[in-house]
Order: sequence, then C-alpha cells, then structure tokens
Amino acid sequence: MRMVFGLVLILGIGLAGFAVYMAQGYIAQTQAERDALRAVQASAVPLVDILVVNTPKKYGDPLTPEDVMQIKWQADAVPEGAFTDAAALFPEGAPTTRIVLRAVEKFEPVLAVKVTEPGEDAGLTSRLAKGMRAFTIQVDVSSGVSGFLRPGDRVDVYWTGNQQGQDVTKLIDSSVRLIAIDQRADTDQVDMAQIAGTVTIEAAPMQVAALTLAQSTGRLTLALVGSNDDSLFSAVEVNRDQLLGVQAAEVVEVEEAAKVCTIRTNKGGEMVETQIPCTN
Repeated sequence: MRMVFGLVLILGIGLAGFAVYMAQGYIAQTQAERDALRAVQASAVPLVDILVVNTPKKYGDPLTPEDVMQIKWQADAVPEGAFTDAAALFPEGAPTTRIVLRAVEKFEPVLAVKVTEPGEDAGLTSRLAKGMRAFTIQVDVSSGVSGFLRPGDRVDVYWTGNQQGQDVTKLIDSSVRLIAIDQRADTDQVDMAQIAGTVTIEAAPMQVAALTLAQSTGRLTLALVGSNDDSLFSAVEVNRDQLLGVQAAEVVEVEEAAKVCTIRTNKGGEMVETQIPCTN
C-alpha cells in the first residue's frame, strides 16, 4: 500500500512539474507575441481614407459615384489634389457626373487635375487657369516641331520678320503651355506622327495681343521645351549679320580743317590774297 502511495505521489509531482513547464512555455510565447504585436503597432504608419476608381477610365469618360470606392492609404503619401471624401468629389446639390481629363487605371486615386468640375465638359475651358486665354497659332511641319507636339507640352515661341530693313529672329514668349493640337485636347493621345495645322496655347491677354501682332507681321516658330527644363530666357535675338558673322565697317571720323576766309586784291597788276575774318 505504501508502495502504491509512493508511486502515486511521484507521478503527481511529475505531472505537476510538467504542467508548470508547459505553462511557462505558453506564457513566454504569449509575451513574445504581445511584444511583436506592440512593435508592429509602433512601426505602423497612419492610414486615411482615399477615393480611387474601381475601373479604368480614359479621356472623355464620365465619372459617377458608382465608379469610385474608398480604400485605406498611407497618410503621409496622399497625392496632392486627391479626394478623401465622397462629399468633396460629388458635392450635395451639384451634378453627380465629372468628366475624366486624363487616363486613370483601376485603383488609381482620383485627382482634381484629372477630372472636371461637377457638370463641366472636357472642353478647353476646363483646362484654362484663372485669368488665362486660349490662343491658336498656325504651324506646319517645320514650324511645329515636325508633329512631335502633344497637349500639355511647353514651347518657346520665336518670331522671324523684318526690323529696320534687316531680317531678325527673336524669342517673344518662353515656356508657354499647349492645351490642344488641332482639335485634340487629349493629353493621353499617343499618335505623335500626325502633322498639326494649328496649336492652341494658354496665354495671358497681353501675350495674346503680342502674339496676334507677331503672327500678322512675320512668321512664328515653336521650339519644344524639355519636361524638366525650368530655365527662362528673356532676350534672344539673332539678325542676318550675326548669323553670317558679318561685322559692320568702322566709321572713321575725319577732323574738319579750320575754315579760312581770304580776299583777293589787285595791286599793281599783281593779285594779292589777304586773310580776313569769316562772317559765317
């Protein structure tokens, strides 16, 4: 009996020790998981709601409330002009349709620059900044960068004409923005081989007046500006002499001799010349 009691006691102590060991392991694992969760939470970035399109859209497509959805987005990486609230994208009391101005892919954020105002169409008026006007310039294959112009590009405008009897080419406007090529205003248009007959630029009223005069008195040529080029040039002018390296002849001033006035008299058959003061 005593032997049985001893065996039971030993078995009980063993089971108790095993239970303590298992409990310690479980507690250690739980603490490790808790610490890992706290570390993840500490390193997690804040998220905000943002509106994205739920289907691809191209230029001219309508954008309705059914075309957008709300997802979580990193708070410090929200693109400028993004909509975070459906009420801002489709205000109450306003038309519930906007028009897409630039192609967007599925799950791409809806940006203000890529859509019109509620109820507006995708015409040129939606592309003009406040106080700016649309002005059309006639171009051809040589003056229009051989057809390699697209809406959204920036160009320098040069005028070639006659000035004081000499042919002159000068820069009259720098880094102006194109908003349409012929009748196309789609910035996602990839057909760049088409030779344009006209380009429409965005210009201030004073620029429009200057360009109108320039177009009627000479020939306008466009030069494409690089996408990352922000340099501005205020005075660029070349005339024929500068082009050919002709230097103007130096004018040598000849000093005029002092005026001498004389009078001739006949004295005894001999002509005598006498100097007198000049009266004029």
